[in-house]
Amino acid sequence: MLSNHLHNGIETAKMVWSRLPNAEDGEPDALGIAKKSDESSVESLDYEVIENHAYWEEQAQRGKLYVGYCVMVKWLFALLIGIGTGLAAVFINLSVENFAGWKFELTFSIIQKSYVAGCLVYILINLALVYSSVSIITQFAPAAAGSGIPEIKSYLNGVDIHGILLFRTLIGKIFGSIGSVGGGLALGKEGPLVHTGACIASLLGQGGSTKYHLNSRWLQVFRSDRDRRDLVTCGCAAGVAAAFRAPVGGVLFALEEVTSWWRSQLMWRVFFTSAVVAVVVRTAMGWCKSGICGHFGSGGFIIWDVSDGQEDYSFKELLPMAVIGVIGGLLGALFNQLTFYIANWRRNFLHKKGNRVKIYEACIVSVITSLISFGLPLLRKCTPCPGSDHESGIECPKPPGMYGNYVNFHCSKDKEYNDLATLFFNTQDDAIRNLFTAKTFHEFSAQSLLTFLVMFYTLAVVTFGTAVPAGQFVPGIMIGSTYGRLVGIFVVNFYKKLNIEEGTYALLGAASFLGGSMRMTVSLCVIMVEITNNLKLLPLIMLVLLISKAVGDAFNEGLYEEQVRLRNIPLLESRPKYEMRKMTAKEACGGRVNSFPRVVKVADVVSILQSNKHNGFPVIDHTRSGETLVIGLMLRSHLLVLLQSKADFQHSPLPSDSRGSRSIRHSLNEFVKPASSKGMSIDDIHLSSDDLEMYIDLAPFLNPNPYIVPEDMSLTKVYNLFRQLGLRHIFVVPRPSRVLGLITRKDLLIEENEDSGNLELQSTSVRARQRDKRLVASNEEAERPLLNGLLVQQTSG
Repeated sequence: MLSNHLHNGIETAKMVWSRLPNAEDGEPDALGIAKKSDESSVESLDYEVIENHAYWEEQAQRGKLYVGYCVMVKWLFALLIGIGTGLAAVFINLSVENFAGWKFELTFSIIQKSYVAGCLVYILINLALVYSSVSIITQFAPAAAGSGIPEIKSYLNGVDIHGILLFRTLIGKIFGSIGSVGGGLALGKEGPLVHTGACIASLLGQGGSTKYHLNSRWLQVFRSDRDRRDLVTCGCAAGVAAAFRAPVGGVLFALEEVTSWWRSQLMWRVFFTSAVVAVVVRTAMGWCKSGICGHFGSGGFIIWDVSDGQEDYSFKELLPMAVIGVIGGLLGALFNQLTFYIANWRRNFLHKKGNRVKIYEACIVSVITSLISFGLPLLRKCTPCPGSDHESGIECPKPPGMYGNYVNFHCSKDKEYNDLATLFFNTQDDAIRNLFTAKTFHEFSAQSLLTFLVMFYTLAVVTFGTAVPAGQFVPGIMIGSTYGRLVGIFVVNFYKKLNIEEGTYALLGAASFLGGSMRMTVSLCVIMVEITNNLKLLPLIMLVLLISKAVGDAFNEGLYEEQVRLRNIPLLESRPKYEMRKMTAKEACGGRVNSFPRVVKVADVVSILQSNKHNGFPVIDHTRSGETLVIGLMLRSHLLVLLQSKADFQHSPLPSDSRGSRSIRHSLNEFVKPASSKGMSIDDIHLSSDDLEMYIDLAPFLNPNPYIVPEDMSLTKVYNLFRQLGLRHIFVVPRPSRVLGLITRKDLLIEENEDSGNLELQSTSVRARQRDKRLVASNEEAERPLLNGLLVQQTSG
């Protein structure tokens, strides 16, 4: 009876997402559901615990000692993730700073003789670095392009994108970031560091890379999607902590921006991982103080100390600070929209022409960026150095061949500097440090700041989306600090107060643009405080972040959400759409249900798997009285494992021992798909004609307790249940005919009896049910429908 009314389960997160209004690119079908062009590269993850016979056999073999061992290994993995991500960040930063240092040193030495020759050398060095980066991405690790944060955010939301966590992606991310950032492109390395940390965590969780024979059986302890999700979360926090030396900001970034599911135990491990990263990074910086790290200096780890900046602020300054927030929201929303349009054009037209076009594009962008950064300062007249200020400790101008504040570039006199070269002809870290610097009044003219803002903003928009690893934190800070400093110049000139620092407004501008573009609040506020070492500015940073986010939200979504939308990733956002309140679970279901009998012929399994791409199938059985029952859910990946091994094939079409006394020939690890891989396909399995005539009893391998919802439940409730529990399938069933019991909060409270070492249920009603459990089971086992059985098992589990 139930099988006659059973509606198709919500097949993966894509089924719910596809019903949302405003479906993105693709041609809609008759129902208005957009068909995605790249669904083959996306697959949902199985965060639900499948309590089949193999699971219970493994649980029965585990004692308290094994549980303690698992807890210890989780903390060990957190330690290794922190160390690995910290070392990767140190390597990237050392490489970037040294490449940039050698490039500027060589260029400055050549321009003493010829600016034309210096320009050519500068362009060629940048071109070589960018070419190496884009070649690595296009030829070796395509999934390493971009920032990686949208993909990792989707992974933690329950969507696995093939290739994003592989070993070659990790290598491509590290070396590609060195080439793209060292080549002077308008991008950063923070997003790639988040992706790097996630790759390190995933590889540790699955014991390394099998393809490249870099694996260890000792590390293959946590291979389920649930455990891997926790490790990847630790890796994301570690990446932010390594990029900004902001361990608390890393934890909050993982909590606010990338994760969809959180718990207190995970919080401790994430915090521990971030702390380990901070220790590793600071240790490396202390090691470099002796000068053995080459051109690596105070920059590279993206921390700009403004603790000696503005001490106080007046009420009158709140208005221009609020204006900075509005500007940040407007420019951030515009940045998101422009990058979306350009990236969409690249995706649909330019990049479809092959890898060679991607290489040409990145090289052309590199040449244009080099020409602008070298050529525009040549058109700018030099400025006389300000009066000597021994307290600031800043030398003006810098000696020939040096970069930092007050760069002497194409100046006819010794005591002059080029303010536009101080911004353009510099590393982004040092340029931001120059903008944040206090006690440097009128170092930059309004004309130079406006010129730099327009050109760098344009370069950042064009560069974002090229086939290289690209982060947007540092470019966003560059853009924001430029117009923030520009506002600071007008404030200083208007109020005529000596205690107003232009660098303070540059910092607030950086926070406002990041808030207007990325739409983060709490984590971004803490990160800005940690990287500037000035807690006094916390209220002002909060003010501009709130304003910029509110203004940006009025126009479009955040940068990462827009990129997820562009990639057609079925991400479930934190809140369901308003239209879902008027829809029911029945309306969200697909068409006809594809189901299996409990004992199924191998040929039938192969036929169904070849005819559709569904990943979950209801399994049907019959009672002795002939009543139809749905006994559980069978996953496609599990069916493929059974077909591949052939160990459970049988000649008889009759069920095996229903009590599960038959020994399970498979461990849980055999059913685990490696992270970010396409896994096994039905086309990879070769069966003989005799194999196709065999049968398989699916009862020991199915999930007997899938989540179920009534057909008239609102889609909003289904959405929240689906997202918060990290589900892949939900059964939609008719209204139950009766209720066996009611579970309340007190029924779920258990306490440990210290004398006997057993667990006692606090509720007397639960204890009564436990005593009568065998009697109820013996009386109703034959007649009980699946829905009631699921209701009791689900609520009491």
